[in-house]
Amino acid sequence: MRDKVNQMFKDKLFLVVLVLGLLTLVAAAGIITVQRGRGAETSPYLEMPNQELIAEETKEETKGAVAAGPEDSASADSETKGAVAANPNRGDDLAAEAGAGRTAAQALVLDFAADSRMLWPVRGNVILDYSMDKTIYFPTLDQYKCNPGIVIQSDVSTPVEAPANARVLEVGANEEIGNYVVMDLGNDYTVTCGQLKEITAVQGEYLTKGQVLGYVAEPTKYYSVEGVNVFLEMKHQGENVDPLDYME
Repeated sequence: MRDKVNQMFKDKLFLVVLVLGLLTLVAAAGIITVQRGRGAETSPYLEMPNQELIAEETKEETKGAVAAGPEDSASADSETKGAVAANPNRGDDLAAEAGAGRTAAQALVLDFAADSRMLWPVRGNVILDYSMDKTIYFPTLDQYKCNPGIVIQSDVSTPVEAPANARVLEVGANEEIGNYVVMDLGNDYTVTCGQLKEITAVQGEYLTKGQVLGYVAEPTKYYSVEGVNVFLEMKHQGENVDPLDYME
């Protein structure tokens, strides 16, 4: 009898263990299923489309904008023409604005050389010669001294012309030669024209040969006896030279 009871107890214990084992397996299977289900959930982060597709779309949009450019330009021209038609004075303003950058004098190639020749800034007699190696007589000063340039007789208000292609280095004035313009001819040649008025040239401007840069003024007190004139001085590499050696 005791043996039977023991056997029955062992059988029940086995069944309990077996049931517990099955429950454990079922629980494990449920956990795995839940985890897999969670893995299939939609990601909360925004996924960007293919970058190559974006690049292609951008190129297409750019091409479209370029293709539309000429039409836009034509439209702008039409608007401008309409504005001019509505207001003729506005047309002048638009033309001035469009050509503002074109009115400046073009840069010239300055290449004056020893065999180059200058125009006379005014036509007239030389009343005082260049003389740096000896003194000459100055009537107004009533004394002898060296002369770094030449003094050309002229008349008040005569136009004074640029003797060669040049760039204006300086516009100034002093007591002796009055208002003057210093010009760079290139290759270290410079020319100064003095005894001027109503100077039209401005510093930095390029002048073409023969272009009017100002007009002859009344003489300063240093040349009152000599009379109305234009003072012309020339230098090469900073040293005075005789302008007559380079005149036409």
